[in-house]
Amino acid sequence: MKVVLLEKGISQTWLAKQLDKSFSMVNAYACNRIQPNLDTLQQIAEILQVDLKDSITDKKDR
Repeated sequence: MKVVLLEKGISQTWLAKQLDKSFSMVNAYACNRIQPNLDTLQQIAEILQVDLKDSITDKKDR
């Protein structure tokens, strides 16, 4: 997610506001410390205009 945010010029702060989440939670998602639930992942994919499948990673790929 961090790469997509950079490519699109979107800040984690802006995304946090769109998701109604704290900056620290969105930062944890972006740094792969926490995986968002499926509903949140769908919201992120819609906001960033990316395919949901591209947002899902296997633990070994983190």
